Amino acid sequence: MLYFFGIMLMGVLLLLYMLYEAKIDRVVNHTLRFSDFPNSFGEITIFFISDIHRRVVSENIINEVKGKADIVIIGGDLTEKGVPFERVQKNLQRIKAIGPTYFVWGNNDYEVEYHELDSLLLSMGIKILDNTAMFFETGEGEKIALLGIDDLREGRSRLDLALLDAGNEADFKILVSHNPEIKSQLQPNYKINVLLSGHTHGGQIRFWKFGLYPKGGVENKNGTTIFVSNGYGTSGVPLRFGAPPETHLITLTSSKSE
Repeated sequence: MLYFFGIMLMGVLLLLYMLYEAKIDRVVNHTLRFSDFPNSFGEITIFFISDIHRRVVSENIINEVKGKADIVIIGGDLTEKGVPFERVQKNLQRIKAIGPTYFVWGNNDYEVEYHELDSLLLSMGIKILDNTAMFFETGEGEKIALLGIDDLREGRSRLDLALLDAGNEADFKILVSHNPEIKSQLQPNYKINVLLSGHTHGGQIRFWKFGLYPKGGVENKNGTTIFVSNGYGTSGVPLRFGAPPETHLITLTSSKSE
């Protein structure tokens, strides 16, 4: 009997910890260096947040990163079925206070009235990257292209259109895709320097090395640095274990200055 109650107590404590871990607010700093990063930019810092889902973005995170990021990228799954649009708008208002904000669609974003979400984003001056590209340029004429594709899982991604929009003039290319599986489509001749993704939640609930998906992190494939976030919110159950939520300050700079 004591053994049974001991197991029950451990289960309750584990559940409480998983609830706690799911609500952690965390900003992780990264510096990624590239030999071909355009020198005239010096560096560019991105606040990257993905997979917000049902969470309210903490003001503590906003205050921590405000003034440190040049641009903000929302990497999809801003919302999901059942989340009030008032909460989404509140989150966007907070995020937008950090700096110019860009958004790519995730699969859960299509669970809501996505035309209404599209209208909300546009009314707040948030740029939607849906199989398109845009540029940042210095006075020296060097260009960074920011490409974003629609959701791969929903069958809406058109990497070819985003690459066509970017053309061949960019000195450096950043691709944002909610689903990191787009990496299987990347070719060396696309010259994508960085891929930013979320979607997997790092497995969300992991036991040691075991989880539905790999833990978020950075890897290199065919010359592209692939950055996958654990994300900020949860999906299915409001629990995390072994894959804590995270947002990111990502600084891109030249390795030649080391």
